[in-house]
Amino acid sequence: MAVTELATSHRRAPADRGGVPSRIWALAAVAVLLAVGLLATGASGISATRSGLRVIGHVAGPQVRAGSDLYFALNDMDAQLANALMLGDTQGLGLTRTKALEIYEQRRVQADGDVQQAASLAADDTARKAVTALLNGLGGYEALAARALLLDGQAPHPVGRPAPAALAVYRQATDLMKSDVLPAARQLAQSNAADLTRTYDDTRSAVGGALTWTAVLGGLLLLALLATQIYVGRRFRRTLNPALAAATLAAIVLVAMGVNLFATEGTHLRLAKEDAFDSVLALTQARAVSYDANADESRYLLDPERAARYEQSFFDRTQEIAGVYGTLGTYDDHLARALESYEQSHKTNVPITGYLGAELRNVTFPGERAAADTAVSRYQVYQRDDRRMRAMVVRGDVAGAVAFGTSTRPGDSNDDFDQYDQALVAVTDINQNAFDRAIADGESELSGWDLGLPIGVVLIAAFVLVGVRPRLAEFR
Repeated sequence: MAVTELATSHRRAPADRGGVPSRIWALAAVAVLLAVGLLATGASGISATRSGLRVIGHVAGPQVRAGSDLYFALNDMDAQLANALMLGDTQGLGLTRTKALEIYEQRRVQADGDVQQAASLAADDTARKAVTALLNGLGGYEALAARALLLDGQAPHPVGRPAPAALAVYRQATDLMKSDVLPAARQLAQSNAADLTRTYDDTRSAVGGALTWTAVLGGLLLLALLATQIYVGRRFRRTLNPALAAATLAAIVLVAMGVNLFATEGTHLRLAKEDAFDSVLALTQARAVSYDANADESRYLLDPERAARYEQSFFDRTQEIAGVYGTLGTYDDHLARALESYEQSHKTNVPITGYLGAELRNVTFPGERAAADTAVSRYQVYQRDDRRMRAMVVRGDVAGAVAFGTSTRPGDSNDDFDQYDQALVAVTDINQNAFDRAIADGESELSGWDLGLPIGVVLIAAFVLVGVRPRLAEFR
């Protein structure tokens, strides 16, 4: 019986001995394959992140800002055209026809440049159709504007009362601006904003996936390396295999750095898009629509027959900027109560809608709250000026209303509008600078990984092979 058992034991030994190299090779192969998988996951995530940062920071972001800039320029073009027709040769009102035409020409050049840039960057059918509509509409508008100015120059008139022929042509021009040009500009801006949002969502998804898979594959790699270390140590009665320990340490460092990279990139993306750019978009839209509202004031003064239409348009723009329940007559009181509630809630409750409401709900950066509050406060002043100007018109003081509405003297409406505009630009700059920093930081974090990641994986694989090769040699 004992002889039989001994013989059986000797027959098993070669089989067991032959299975050890296979198991070592299998463990080593699993570790190397997991390291290669980590390389593929990391490289894919880095590529997607870099591409997303490039598009958001250097393509789609500038396109959206250019679209808002175009909308602003178009509105101010029409406002200055109305001012030029309204003022005629009248002097001493703070703004002259010559100055209005100078600003008109600046905005025309600015708008033409923005449209040309949009044409060169249009990436889809929606954007291309919007650009085509802009080119056609803007050309027609400029022709009508030139015609209106020519007719106005041929017929001297009192302030606020241009010649009927010039007014008729201006109506065609401003109707074209309102019905074709501005909607096309807004559609272009919305298309670009949608492209940016899609890119952001795709990039965030890619970064989140890379983070998850880096953690999963990294964890499995560490388990495989530990299993190899334990198996080799027990099988060959060694406490520690230095090369496998080095591979494990390298894997820990690489996985930790990879997880930290993608977590940090996700933070940079969120900071750039949600915290900074969403505010930039709301504020630039607020500025563009504010110029539309300001243009409606000029149209209101220029064309009494359409005064009710332009007053309603002004109120509609007002609601887009900072919406509260009510009418134009109750707006100031309702806005004041809403902002009082905002202050009483320690600025946590924002009971206004519109672009300024969106900004107040998205304050993130140092100095932004104070800058946003200043913009809202100056907006209130400008709104009160509007009611004062309309009261002058009702009293029959058209010249006084025009002087107050177009003057840049301190305390007059146009000066208060400029103060509000500067406050909008200031808070926009805070967010724009934060956006630029987040994009730059995100891109900087990726530097070195194109070489560092493959080198790290090669080192892990090399340490694994160095660790198991001497043990395998013992079986030869």
